[in-house]
Amino acid sequence: MPTFVQIIEFIGTFAFAISGIRLASAKQFDWFGAYVVGLATAIGGGTIRDLLLGVTPFWMTTPVYIICSALALLWVIFFGKLLIRLHNTFFIFDSIGLALFTVVGVGKTLALGYPFWVAIIMGSITGAAGGVIRDVFINEIPLIFRKEIYAVACVAGGLIYWLSSLLELTPMLMQIFSGITVFIVRLLAVKYQICLPILKGHTE
Repeated sequence: MPTFVQIIEFIGTFAFAISGIRLASAKQFDWFGAYVVGLATAIGGGTIRDLLLGVTPFWMTTPVYIICSALALLWVIFFGKLLIRLHNTFFIFDSIGLALFTVVGVGKTLALGYPFWVAIIMGSITGAAGGVIRDVFINEIPLIFRKEIYAVACVAGGLIYWLSSLLELTPMLMQIFSGITVFIVRLLAVKYQICLPILKGHTE
């Protein structure tokens, strides 16, 4: 039976793949191109994390993540018109993937014996880097570099994970609270247009 963390990874993979495929469809990509964008979105952040941690990238040990991304493609193909009508689908799926992958990244880094500050960074990379790759593939300015709160939400989730560990909560509660934090921070930031100050260039 899959563990709780594996279930989180599967759901996150599906959600992130849909967010990538959804944007690729808006750019008129063909099915294969859309699949590549969705797959890169789903596994990109975790791949960078695993390479930095010196372990085999997670998707190379099981085909489940490749299959999850293919199922996401089929989902968009069959329910694409419904997704288009639901204007907030990209935001919802992207935020779900962001939250779940942040939790997985923090947990895996801690399991390998790294300190919490490294785990927070790796959680942020796991959650946000796939979106950067997605945006580069579809020729958009990466969302993480725009004014919206994105990677900062990952950091907030990582900090809640750390605080939960200090309170000696169970691993499942730590993961739940951390994931909810990422999702809520993203939701509130978009709803109330909360953003970081823009660094303005100066000309002579």
